[in-house]
Amino acid sequence: MIEKKQRSNRISRRGFTYLATTGTVAMSLLKNRPASPSERGEYAIHLGGPVMEKYTSPEEWVALHKKLGYSAAYCPVGADQSDDVLNAYAQAAKAAGIIIAEVGAWSNPMDRNEEKRKQALAHCQTQLALAERIGARCCVNISGSLGEKWDGHHPDNLTEDAFDRIVETTRTIIDAVKPQRTFYTLETMPWAYPDSVESYVRLIKAIDRKGFAVHFDPANLICSPQRYYANGAMIRECFEKLGPYIRSCHAKDILMDQRFTVHLDEVRPGLGNLDYKTFLTEVSHLPDVPVMLEHLSTAEDYRLAAEYVRSVGKELGLVFG
Repeated sequence: MIEKKQRSNRISRRGFTYLATTGTVAMSLLKNRPASPSERGEYAIHLGGPVMEKYTSPEEWVALHKKLGYSAAYCPVGADQSDDVLNAYAQAAKAAGIIIAEVGAWSNPMDRNEEKRKQALAHCQTQLALAERIGARCCVNISGSLGEKWDGHHPDNLTEDAFDRIVETTRTIIDAVKPQRTFYTLETMPWAYPDSVESYVRLIKAIDRKGFAVHFDPANLICSPQRYYANGAMIRECFEKLGPYIRSCHAKDILMDQRFTVHLDEVRPGLGNLDYKTFLTEVSHLPDVPVMLEHLSTAEDYRLAAEYVRSVGKELGLVFG
């Protein structure tokens, strides 16, 4: 019986030739086919933006994002809402595969007026606590300004004293809340720290808090012709050195005018010179990092911006969540 079984398992010469040939063809096809996103180490990109229509429930909020094809969202409610309301939105987002990307804490905790500074610090702490409660990826603010305009330039903004003040301010905000599942982040800026990958690395080391991370806005870092034309290299360097800390990104574009001297304008994605191929490629190598459209005036502008971003991603073979 054993001998018969062994003979029945033998492969004929013709059968061997067939299997060898088809196997070689199959291996050849496998070798030459394009690699899938997962094989390339890529994650789905979560694109999001503001919703212009009103909503009164988590279900309506989710439906508006689905209608726009968004899988990331700005925080839908304020800090004055109850935990029950926040949990309802958080659960609806999770069920729909929507990431709550960020809570804004837009204020000037660097204000030289002590009363205004205290108010800004309290606002930042409240908003960071909101991000913690709803499970947002991060709470974001700019570092602030030592000038009259809260987000404006000033000769003292890029000094060592300003750097030290940012470190102290950020620690104060984080230590008051002690976040466990979210992070306080500073948006990159052209005329206030963090204004480069180097200054952001310095801040991470100096602040030295687990609850501090990175918010990346590449358009805000383009403040010269040199960065304008070489922004792809700048973006790659930022992701190389800051990638593990990046929690959310803003998606804008920038256009340099021909007027003398240098005039740079923020424009809709696709109308400027930002290297979106590099930007999206780098984002795709990080899990669950949202890309959030902002600063546009109309729903049509947001539609066109999202269409452009998706078209670049499609050209690269990237997947959107």
